[in-house]
Amino acid sequence: MQELKALVVTKGHPFEREPFFRAFERWPDIRLTGVEHPAALCFFDPALAADWDAFVLYDMPGIAFQPTGGARFLDPPETLRRNLPALIEQGHGFVFLHHAIAGWPTWPEYADLIGGRFLYAPGTLRGRQLPDSGYQLGVRHRVSVAADHPVTRGLEAGFEIEDELYLCPIFEDEVTPLLRSDACFDDQAFFSADAAIHGRMLSRDGWSHPAGSNLVGWTKRVGRSTIVYLALGDGPSAYAHPAFRTLVGNAIRWVADDARAARASDPA
Repeated sequence: MQELKALVVTKGHPFEREPFFRAFERWPDIRLTGVEHPAALCFFDPALAADWDAFVLYDMPGIAFQPTGGARFLDPPETLRRNLPALIEQGHGFVFLHHAIAGWPTWPEYADLIGGRFLYAPGTLRGRQLPDSGYQLGVRHRVSVAADHPVTRGLEAGFEIEDELYLCPIFEDEVTPLLRSDACFDDQAFFSADAAIHGRMLSRDGWSHPAGSNLVGWTKRVGRSTIVYLALGDGPSAYAHPAFRTLVGNAIRWVADDARAARASDPA
C-alpha cells in the first residue's frame, strides 16, 4: 500500500487541535503533516508542492477579528495569488473543511475555487449585494448521500451527526453534490454571523437571509485540480464521528489519486 502525504493547514478560526488530529491518527495509508498560517503559505510554492499528495484546508485566512468587535478583511499576498492558480493548473488536490469556506473574503476567485462563500459581514459576491451569512450550532441532523462516489463510499445509508451548519451562498450549479442535510435552511433557524462577531451571539435581530441550499458536501473540477468541500467538522463530537473520519479519508484519497493521474499525464 502506497502511503499518501497530506498537508493539513490550520489557523484563523479556533478549534481543538488534539481531538481534530486524533480523529485521523490511525489511517494506515495517509500521513498527515500539520502547518499553521502564516508559515503555511510557503507550502503553496509550486516548487515545494510536489512533496504532498493532497492539501487539506481547515483554516480561515484573511480575517482578523478585532478585540472591540467586528473584523478586518485582509487581501491575500501576491505570492499566493500567483502560486495557487499555478498549483491548480499543475493538478493538485484540495480538501476544504467546514470554516474554510469563509477564507480570503476579499478574493473572489477563492470562493469560485471552493464553490461558495460564508460571509462574516454583508458584502458583494458575483455582483450581488448579500447579507452576512448564518450559523446554527449543535444541530442534530441526518445527512443523506446524493451521489454514488468514491468520497461517499461506505456511507450509502446516510448518517446522523450533531454539528454546526451554515446558511450561505453555494454555487450549486457548478458542483457535483455529494451530501445533503435534512435540516431546515431558513433564516429563522440560523443566527447572524455579523452580530456574533460584534458580541451578540445567537442573535438574528434585524437580520434576514434568503433560504439556502441543503448541500453539505460536494466536489468539482477547477483547471486540472480536484476539489472537495465538506461542511462538517465544527468540534470534537464531529471529529470523533466515524462518518466524518470516513469522508475526510475518502476525500484525501480521491483528490490524491486525481492529482497523481494529472501528474502522470504531463509530457516528459
